[in-house]
Amino acid sequence: MAEQAPPLFDTHAHIIAPDRDAYPPAESERSAAVEPFSVGDLLAGMDRLGVAKACVVQRWFHYRDDNSYVLDSCAAHPHRLAPVIMLYGQDLASVERLRSYADRQPLGGIRFTRPELDVDDTAWMNSPATMRLWEVAAELRLPVAFIMYDPHIEYNLPAMRAIAQRFPDLPIIVDHLGARGGRPSTAGSHPHDFAVTPALRDMISCPNVSFKFTGINLGRLEADEVDPAAFLRSFADEFGVDRLVVGSDIGQTKGPYERIVDGLRKALRLFDRTEQEAIAFGNASRIYTGWS
Repeated sequence: MAEQAPPLFDTHAHIIAPDRDAYPPAESERSAAVEPFSVGDLLAGMDRLGVAKACVVQRWFHYRDDNSYVLDSCAAHPHRLAPVIMLYGQDLASVERLRSYADRQPLGGIRFTRPELDVDDTAWMNSPATMRLWEVAAELRLPVAFIMYDPHIEYNLPAMRAIAQRFPDLPIIVDHLGARGGRPSTAGSHPHDFAVTPALRDMISCPNVSFKFTGINLGRLEADEVDPAAFLRSFADEFGVDRLVVGSDIGQTKGPYERIVDGLRKALRLFDRTEQEAIAFGNASRIYTGWS
């Protein structure tokens, strides 16, 4: 009999409410055609596929900072789902909103992103107002994830590294391994040179920083004919098995959920059982100890 796959902790699931009246998209996103993926859809998929727990991550480019659907859905399933909320770092009201959410229910964490993609600065992560939000996250022991975009990575990652050094006890997670794509630059380079930049390697020196491998990475690797398993094995050899977690990105990455989860499991095939258990579940469980 084949050995049963280890349980999975999906650290990156998005949900989109079918009922747009109860949970309306942000005004700036109302014209976009976004396919619903409800909390019920997520839980049914988790049950089928051996996904024990999930972080439900606010879908910024649909709801912006209205976290209602994520919070309500996780409150109804507190033992399986944890909300990862998103707030405007430069909004002075965000600090009290974060405290209010934390008083209301257990949180999985908070996530930062650049609100507008055409702004070339780092204020979204390190303005005085945003730094106050970082301080409250550290006070509340909330893991912080962040996502950045290709044109900004090389100057955003050094700024994030400085923040990680300022909060050495705060778990910080680099979403999608910090990059979206790009072939290895030279023949014979390691598989993980795909989408790995010098600035990302500099984050290795921050032991509180972990790296999230997701459905986005799977898609980019497969499109450029790079074996996800070879990539992840090589990445882990340099960055550390104990610093890797996985997430589906369902609700953003095109499903079905089974396809993505199967891809994540196959990407672990070059790891031994102990390593698989760590990447699939154990590392995330340790990072999200405040909830799980």
